[in-house]
Amino acid sequence: MNLPADAAPTLQHCAPNMVEVSGAYCTDLEQTCLRWLDPDTKVRCAEFAPRPVCKGKEEQKHFCIDEYEYPNRAGEQPKVLTTWYEARDACKAEGKRLCRASEWTLSCEGAERLPYPYGLVRSAEACNTDRPGVDVDEAALGNPQLRTQEAQRLDQRAPSGKYQSCVSSYGVHDLVGNVDEWVVNESGTPYRSASKGGYWGPVRNACRPTTTVHYEQFAFYQLGFRCCSDPQGEPSAGAAPDAG
Repeated sequence: MNLPADAAPTLQHCAPNMVEVSGAYCTDLEQTCLRWLDPDTKVRCAEFAPRPVCKGKEEQKHFCIDEYEYPNRAGEQPKVLTTWYEARDACKAEGKRLCRASEWTLSCEGAERLPYPYGLVRSAEACNTDRPGVDVDEAALGNPQLRTQEAQRLDQRAPSGKYQSCVSSYGVHDLVGNVDEWVVNESGTPYRSASKGGYWGPVRNACRPTTTVHYEQFAFYQLGFRCCSDPQGEPSAGAAPDAG
């Protein structure tokens, strides 16, 4: 797999079905939306301006990330209805850890710091996004006896890798849309848990936004995860709030 020239790995390799990422993450990136799909609410940007401006610090990162959403197998449905703790433990069982929010973002934006993994212009055909919303029966979803049936009624997941254009410049698939993904909130505030990427519905589905309102024991019908790890033979990138 070819990586961007300025992001070429310099040390070790990753486990099978993981992608090696090496590059500079911007802590505060200014992106300008030129056109909105929904001008009244300004949730989904139809087109971003090129050349975003880094207003913060640049942090060099080097790590491995699963190519697909867990269980990280092309053609399989990503796992959902998983708490942050369960996601953390599943990664740990594979000798991995949950991705830090900054790692996930860099994997999605690439060296060019794109707003979408595939470019500047939003496309409902590129990734599993912008599907019509379905009203959620939260009482059924909260009932252990009805949860699976309700989740199946709401389900609009696609098999991992189905959308061949939904891949970042690093070669990571399905980062936006399909299912929301648990990550480690490096600030630890208000929770250690956060989510990235959005799901199949009409939401932001961009690389940069992070949702931090869900606590660690939260689980939902469209919330999954993927795993990261440090490159083999390389010291850990540093502490994160209980990443696993």
